[in-house]
Amino acid sequence: MGKSRASRGILLTSNLPQLQNLIKRDPEGYREEFLTQYNHYLSLLRLHQVSSAGATTSSSATDKSNELFGDLITFISQVAQCYPDDTKELPKQLKDLLLGGEGGTTVKGDLRRTVVKNLVMLRNKEIIDSIELLQILLPLLPQVPQALRGVIRHTILTDIKTSNVKTKNHRLNRVVQSLLFGMVESGMGGEVIGDKGKGKAKEKGGEAMWAVMMVKELWKKSVWNDAKTVSIVALAAFHPNTKVQSAALHFFLGSENEDDEDSEDEEGGVREARKLARNMEHRLEVGRSGKKREKMLSQMKKDANKKGKKKAAGLGHTPNFPALELLHDPQTFGEKLYDNLHKHDKQYSLDHKILIMQLLSRVMGTHKLCVLGFYSYIIKYLTYHQLQVTLILVSLAQSVHELTPPDVLTPVIRKLAQEFVHPGVGAEVIAAGLNAIREVCRRQPWCMEEDLLSDLIDYRKSKDKGVVTASRGLLQLFREVNPGMLKRRERGKAASMGLIGSQVLAYGHSKDASEGIEGLELLEEHFASLRKEANGGVSDDSDAEMEIDEDDDAGWENWDVESASSSGSSGWEDVVSDGDDDIVLSDSDDEGEKKKAVKGKGKKRAKEEDEDEEMDDAKSVVSMAPSAATEVSQTTKKLSLLAQQKILTPADFALLNELRLKAAKDLAESGGGSAAKRKLAALEASKRHVGDDEAERFLTEAEILGPRKKAKATWEERMESIQKGREGRDKFGSMKGKKKKAAPSSSTNREKARNKPIMMAVHSNKVVQKKKASLRDKQIKLRQSIEKQKKLKH
Repeated sequence: MGKSRASRGILLTSNLPQLQNLIKRDPEGYREEFLTQYNHYLSLLRLHQVSSAGATTSSSATDKSNELFGDLITFISQVAQCYPDDTKELPKQLKDLLLGGEGGTTVKGDLRRTVVKNLVMLRNKEIIDSIELLQILLPLLPQVPQALRGVIRHTILTDIKTSNVKTKNHRLNRVVQSLLFGMVESGMGGEVIGDKGKGKAKEKGGEAMWAVMMVKELWKKSVWNDAKTVSIVALAAFHPNTKVQSAALHFFLGSENEDDEDSEDEEGGVREARKLARNMEHRLEVGRSGKKREKMLSQMKKDANKKGKKKAAGLGHTPNFPALELLHDPQTFGEKLYDNLHKHDKQYSLDHKILIMQLLSRVMGTHKLCVLGFYSYIIKYLTYHQLQVTLILVSLAQSVHELTPPDVLTPVIRKLAQEFVHPGVGAEVIAAGLNAIREVCRRQPWCMEEDLLSDLIDYRKSKDKGVVTASRGLLQLFREVNPGMLKRRERGKAASMGLIGSQVLAYGHSKDASEGIEGLELLEEHFASLRKEANGGVSDDSDAEMEIDEDDDAGWENWDVESASSSGSSGWEDVVSDGDDDIVLSDSDDEGEKKKAVKGKGKKRAKEEDEDEEMDDAKSVVSMAPSAATEVSQTTKKLSLLAQQKILTPADFALLNELRLKAAKDLAESGGGSAAKRKLAALEASKRHVGDDEAERFLTEAEILGPRKKAKATWEERMESIQKGREGRDKFGSMKGKKKKAAPSSSTNREKARNKPIMMAVHSNKVVQKKKASLRDKQIKLRQSIEKQKKLKH
């Protein structure tokens, strides 16, 4: 006999998971039971609002009520998609519970965790969208405890990342960025307490810290990489809270601390994978082996090698140079950084001030800014006994560029020479001072004085290797950039002959534009040799243009670069002049005679000037040596031919760099002199770095300290050298028992006893007991041995 409807409702009231399962199967058939539970949920919601407003209840009753309330919230959220009209107010009610809505009360403890999980479930069921979910979760980050904070943070990052997988969700990104910008901006009006002394614990602004952390995570995962993201962190760089400031500064400087943690985790994972592989290999040697276990061992070795290669390649470590390029107003940003540093000099600790100096110097070097007050501020820190002085010297050198006024840098150079370069300090201090002066002068050579330069160059006669190297580097720099400041005997052969440094540009003057691509003739010779090989040793220039066109498409493959869009016309395009009728561009004298562009007296004057120019050109050609004239004409022909026949692809430029490097090596090996060696070193340096500008902009402490005596190796360096020494070599151990047998095993006990020292054998327990044995025991052993021999004969 079936149960009645009333009894069925009573049973389902106490079993919410069963009711939930039945509702999902038949929503209309169990609508009344759902409404009963929903009304119970609404009554508990009102009761919670009233009790939170001021009523006092016992803790046990409150816990029981919260547990029932949480079960009902989970139940209503699970079946909300079955009754969308009845549960349309559910997201708003859950939001009020978390953030405090009309009642102004919020839930705590386990009930808050339950509400958050159900909100995430509603988002997965697409009952609410990502914007509504993130508007609720982002303000919760600074309020919740650490365990729930990790869940919320992971939810936010995952949701934003999945929303931007296929295409950028600009609407969601704008809303979230506005929320994060508001979180940072909310604490900008606070008082700057600093990170020194007792005021360190009184700082406020935790919500801004979480905003910066979220931006850093999304930038690191390449989800956000636009200028608005950088503007949020740029605003946080001036927050009154020094922790928020430090996080923003580390974002621009490349987040060294996070990279160290990641590298440590990767190293631990590689070590653990290799340990597991060794354990598995040992089990196969001493125990049973099978195809399944051998397959597992090979897979474990593959995983360990893959992790090792990933760690060696240094994946995941990308310096944050693009963030500096995306700053909206670099000059204003740099001036604000300097004002913040100068104004709160006494509130900030030395570590924090050095972080600001590093960022300010990188911004000045990247965007070529002139914040002149920075150089007068940094002078007071230029002493050899100053803590972390190498980082300060790096910041000073990075801030200098070719547009920095030399008058501002001259006092800085004098200060460096007075504090670091004198006989009263150690050799390492002198080397650091000379290297810092060299890096500053490399960017702005006009800041050096002749008398000071001659004194600094004299240190190349020192007995310390680091000082000699630093002084010679300074001498070599001025041999290249401005040999006129050196004495005649110090200029070197190339500078004395006028091969380098013959034309020194004054401050404010820029180099002339290049007239062609250096080394382009090498690329054309390479193409010609390829055509000759393809035609069987006979060069055919008629097919050159056809083959070059066929290679164009292949050259653009696998190169993720933006190409400049060219016009679709096949011939020349007419350009309308600005009204200057007196200017005529002609390729030949005949064309100039045909076109009557100069009127009146201007015609005769132009004809006389043309005739004078022709006479000068003829005289210069006659005076030129035949070989030189032939070489110039051939070079011009090569440049024009290759430029007209082919649009160079990124693959062609890569090949051109390789050909230039190869030609420089051949020239240096064939006795090209110091000039050829310098050119080869420059090409190799440009190949190592991403670009010459980045190599000049960003320095390290090692470049300031220079070569030093070999320090004691760390544990990681020793282990790395040991592993390198073991490559391609058999493992240690005896060859007798382990490798010469069919099945690998150790030596037997009899083999071990045979090699035992005689004194140990004499004093062993076995020999001692044999000597102490009684006559009866000897007779028993003798009888046993006789019986054993008789059995062996049979």
